[in-house]
Amino acid sequence: EMDVTLDPDTANVWLILSEDGKQVHHGGVWKSLPDNPKRFSLFTLVVLTRQSFSSGRFYFEIQVKDKTEWRLGVARESIDRSGGTRWTPETGYWTLLYNNYGLVFNDDPAVRLPLRAGLQKVGVFVDYDEGLVSFYDVEARVHIYSATGCNFSEPLYPIFHPGSCQKGTNSAPLIISPVNQTD
Repeated sequence: EMDVTLDPDTANVWLILSEDGKQVHHGGVWKSLPDNPKRFSLFTLVVLTRQSFSSGRFYFEIQVKDKTEWRLGVARESIDRSGGTRWTPETGYWTLLYNNYGLVFNDDPAVRLPLRAGLQKVGVFVDYDEGLVSFYDVEARVHIYSATGCNFSEPLYPIFHPGSCQKGTNSAPLIISPVNQTD
């Protein structure tokens, strides 16, 4: 398990991070922030963690409770931060997307997944050396999807997209959860 915190230097100007770096939501107001090459452009509503990894296995959990839209997973360091590319493994994103159309793994074409009723927490497991990214429904202890045969050659960062606030219906934050060590 890895203790990850959000990196404010990467956060899009619409996003609000908690003091402890564990929560992110769309604030409905954009903030004037200093330019930073690490920061994502106006159109890419994402934030990365401070921590990256480039070997071994790691696992983290995110609470998605009460949200109507989100996207999360891992991305490689060199992704285009100006928001000009599609979210696929080819462009460096291994992510799960949830919105009113359902649940998908972002690929070309998108992989439609069965909707998990009451999905509240998503676990993301990465085996860097094996080229594996797996997503789990933590509460139900069910495997959602795995991307296999991935070729990782640079640092990977957990990436979070809380979705737009949608007039308040999607204002709940994505929350990085402490992982239960006993399991």
